[in-house]
Amino acid sequence: MRSGTQRAVGITERAKVFGADLAGIVSLEDLIHSPAYLLAPKLGFFANRNKDKEREIRRDLPCWLVEAKSAIVIAVRHPEYEPQLDWWSSQNGSVGNTEGNVILMRIMAKLADWLEIEQGIRCFKVPYNVERGGVFMKDTAVLGGLGCIGKNNLLLTPEFGPRVRLRAMLLSVDLPSTGTMNFVPCEKCEELCRKACPQKAFAKQVYSPDEFGIKTLPGQSGMYNRVRCNNEMVRNESEAEIVTSEDDTGRRELVKYCRLCELVCPVGTQ
Repeated sequence: MRSGTQRAVGITERAKVFGADLAGIVSLEDLIHSPAYLLAPKLGFFANRNKDKEREIRRDLPCWLVEAKSAIVIAVRHPEYEPQLDWWSSQNGSVGNTEGNVILMRIMAKLADWLEIEQGIRCFKVPYNVERGGVFMKDTAVLGGLGCIGKNNLLLTPEFGPRVRLRAMLLSVDLPSTGTMNFVPCEKCEELCRKACPQKAFAKQVYSPDEFGIKTLPGQSGMYNRVRCNNEMVRNESEAEIVTSEDDTGRRELVKYCRLCELVCPVGTQ
């Protein structure tokens, strides 16, 4: 009988066969103690697309199904020359909303079929929204061994830097995390990411270890203002392009979100 570690590695390798560029397994017991889950109850409200409304990240996180014991996270590469993978579509009835997410969903669908039919493992597909049962993707990816969190508060992978897109799925089997890696590319960097931000979201320290009780903070040192970052997203949404589909069946709104702190990062470009 294979060990839990061998089984976890086998699942990640199968995910790559189905199209993932990177994959990792995370024990939910490990994930619940990750920085994002320790910070979430203390962060309070966060503005969404509608400036007049706010949604509160649930203070009783997480809200996963009790049958779920572990998670698999996958990444697909998102090179600069394929910007359309991240263009958001608000067309009614659209599935996936971005081309990149459609690719991720297809990979997960194939993996779920294989896991349930051939491995006898139940799969629970989750939304991106954490308060609706999703997971914090970046923390999941770090614990799964895909990379580390950089000074731009993004996941940095050795292979592709921050130019990846993530998706996760919960599993009914209790598997060990495939593990963090010793990867610290930001130690002597020129902080091009922080200089590139149009909203100056990295201008000063927003979070402190004393205030939040942990040393691992957003942007590594707490120098990340999520409100300013969100303001840029709102601005991007206000500048959405209205396009007509090729078959002229309807119009849709395309949002091109800012990727400056991602694209200037030298990690993974060699």
